[in-house]
Parts: sequence; structure tokens; C-alpha cells
Amino acid sequence: MTELRTDRLRLRRWRDSDLEPWAAMNADPEVREHLGDLLTREQSDASVARFRSEFDERGYGWWAVEVLATREFIGFAGLDPVDDGMPFTGVEVGWRLARSAWGHGYATEAALAGLAFGFETLGLPEILAVTTATNLRSQAVMRRIGMIRDPADDFDDPNVPDGPLRRNVLYRISAGYGW
Repeated sequence: MTELRTDRLRLRRWRDSDLEPWAAMNADPEVREHLGDLLTREQSDASVARFRSEFDERGYGWWAVEVLATREFIGFAGLDPVDDGMPFTGVEVGWRLARSAWGHGYATEAALAGLAFGFETLGLPEILAVTTATNLRSQAVMRRIGMIRDPADDFDDPNVPDGPLRRNVLYRISAGYGW
């Protein structure tokens, strides 16, 4: 089992005790603002089952994130292959945190751990990050971790209906960039 640690965080496999706080996050309109519809408890639980299965298959994926000092579950972070049908391929770094965890630098810290794992353990040549054009908070994290955006790579997500969540931005970082 691969577990990642930072100064303040543990990125670990999902536990059954994570299901309730994960469902609460997925029912929070602010957390879901740039992600689409709120999830039911069943949809939320199914996402964890998928995360677990994909992690078992690949040996990496979306880790549950907890604060070391308190052992509090605060969300997820990690790496995931880009979904089929996107206008690019590769492996994406990502994160989603509970509102109570926003503004503490946890997303940046967890994302850097994901990048280190991707470059140093998996030997990836490049890692991507994607978010909606309106998600300025995530874009700020992407810049803080050294990722670069080329506006020519911006795209309309083919899996999202017309509306404010359809336009997406793509950030990249290469293995040679400090790794």
C-alpha cells in the first residue's frame, strides 16, 4: 500500500470512516461549485468504490487526505489518468478539499506530494492539471506548484453541457522542472 506523507498531511487509502465526511463534501454547493451537480450519498459512496478499485489496479490514484496532527479526513488528492474523450492524454494531478480545509495550504502541499510521486516513483515525463476557467483558486494552486498554462490548450469539456463549467483550462509541468 502506497501512502504519502508531507509535513502536515497523510495521503492514504480510503477507509469506510471517510464515507460520511466525503458525502458531506459532495453535498456542499461551495465544494461542488466548479464540479457540477451535488452528489447523492449513493453516488458519493460509488465514487469511493471506484477510487479504491482504480488504486488496486494501478497502485496509485485519488488518495484520501488527512491532517496528521488531528487525523481528520479533509478530502482527496492524487493522480489519475485523463478521462477518455478529452482532447489530450496523460496523467492529471488533482485535489478536492472540504471547505474547512481551504486557505491552509493543504491543496498545495498535497499536490506537491502527488507530483513528487508521479515524477520520482512513476517516472512520468509530464503531469497535467485541469479545472474550469472560472476556478481561480485551483488555478492559483497550479501556479504555486510550478505548473504552466498555455491558453492555446484551453478547451470545452466534451462531457459537460453548455454553461459556465464547460470551458476548461489545462496546466502542465514536465519532469525536468525541478524534479
